[in-house]
Amino acid sequence: MAALADNPRILVTGATGFIGTPLCARLDELGHPVTALTRDIHRARERLGDNVQLVTDLNELEGTICGGVINLAGEPLATRRWNTDLKAEMRRSRIGTTEALFDYFQRLGDFPEVLINGSAIGVYGKQGDEPITEEDDKSDDGFASQLCRAWEAASERFSDYGTRVCRLRTGIVLGPNGGALKAMLPLFKLGLGGRMGRGKQWMSWIHRDDLLGIILLCLSNPAVRGAVNGTAPIPVTNRVFAKTLASVLDRPALAPVPGFMLRAVMGELADELLLAGQRVLPSVALEQGYAFQFSQLRPALEQILTTP
Repeated sequence: MAALADNPRILVTGATGFIGTPLCARLDELGHPVTALTRDIHRARERLGDNVQLVTDLNELEGTICGGVINLAGEPLATRRWNTDLKAEMRRSRIGTTEALFDYFQRLGDFPEVLINGSAIGVYGKQGDEPITEEDDKSDDGFASQLCRAWEAASERFSDYGTRVCRLRTGIVLGPNGGALKAMLPLFKLGLGGRMGRGKQWMSWIHRDDLLGIILLCLSNPAVRGAVNGTAPIPVTNRVFAKTLASVLDRPALAPVPGFMLRAVMGELADELLLAGQRVLPSVALEQGYAFQFSQLRPALEQILTTP
């Protein structure tokens, strides 16, 4: 991957997360100086090593010019039941961080060449079985969809100043020691896993290595801009996902979780993210020649579950 034209330094938010940590390592391998905006210097140093510059406030950059920004900051959506305070934190951590980045570069008077701004396939809302690509301008009135729309709108302000903006609409990210599998594996390893609800909802998944590959594609390819779906080419239904995961673990998948139970425990989150889904296809990545390492679910799970 070629360095960016004027300055190869990359500013990363959300750098200590499940995606951000290996991304920073990959950028370092490729020769890019990396700056991470973090709330916890000590944790960040432990996770990111000594090669990454750490700042707790954008003002600490002291005018440092960054060729690219990868904005992954955001309170996770699917870890616990939503309430008013959590929703406010989700907005602040996404939209507030993006607005703070914009304000910093506006004060600096020098905007980055490229901004890769996090989003999620939840932006499309509930779309049933219909295949969705980046050309589909769909959404609904749900909290997740509207949150993502607002987050993307905040990032688009950068384009007014010449920045190439990529809105990374990430699917269900699979990888070792974290992500969506972290919550699933304990029950599935006990043979107590199964579909959620009727199991007909689509799960547009992606292996973490491929998501990193798509991020690097966005960073290096000037033809990539606008919405970019971060999903594998072959999504599956929740029923198929559960059966495949159980099979890879050599366990049964005989313990479905009824929809009413999920709603009782997780409330609004269950209806928006667990019992509904989107059949999302990564058209932009494929059109730009990205070669997926893991197009099919079973090889992806086998690789993840055998990684030391």
